[in-house]
Amino acid sequence: MAFQTRLLITQRNGLLIGVLLLGLGPLIPSQAQTMQYFRKNLEYYDDKPIHFGYLMGLPLTRFHFVHGDDFLTQDTTSRITSPRTAGFRMGFVVNAYLNEHWDIRTTPTVALYDRVLEYEYAGGTKRKELREATWFEIPLLLKYKSQRRKNSRMYMIGGVTLGLETNVRRRLQQGSDRLNAKSVDLSIDYGFGFEQFLAYTKFSPEIRFSHGIVNLNQNTAGSSIRRLTSHTVSIYFMFE
Repeated sequence: MAFQTRLLITQRNGLLIGVLLLGLGPLIPSQAQTMQYFRKNLEYYDDKPIHFGYLMGLPLTRFHFVHGDDFLTQDTTSRITSPRTAGFRMGFVVNAYLNEHWDIRTTPTVALYDRVLEYEYAGGTKRKELREATWFEIPLLLKYKSQRRKNSRMYMIGGVTLGLETNVRRRLQQGSDRLNAKSVDLSIDYGFGFEQFLAYTKFSPEIRFSHGIVNLNQNTAGSSIRRLTSHTVSIYFMFE
């Protein structure tokens, strides 16, 4: 009798546990449900020492200037401005691997700029000087990249860029509205970007700031301007 009682209690307990497991089953995630397949694109990308690619860039550029000593006392110019203008860049990417976090790269580009200086005089008249130019630019940049997370990673970049104007007019006609400036520039560059590894290529949008350190002033408006430098903000789209 005692044995039958124990067997009945055991059966009831087993039935109760079975009902609880059946009810809680959908709430307990299984290992098969939590595991998802992930494809790592270009898995061995960093094993290659050098990568090549191409880029397109959209720069916004202007002149930064310092007024001459006689601007307020002797010059008839009441105001000088340099509005931002849009340009275009196209070039190549050459990237050399240094270690897990550092690369060295250059991005030789051909850039089209329209930089402007606008003058306002005391009598209310205005005058504009335009520098339409095609530049060949050769940057030398260091790149610091974060650890890769799945198919993406962030990076920062900095260095210097040598710029050479390729369509220089040696002589300007008297009264020309074309700005007379030097044709060689050197700038300090820095910026940041985002790398996205796709199935067959790596896409990298980047924002880069460029500050010229060479005085481009060359007989501009007499004593109105003492120092003239270039300032540019660019958005790049790179494919490697």
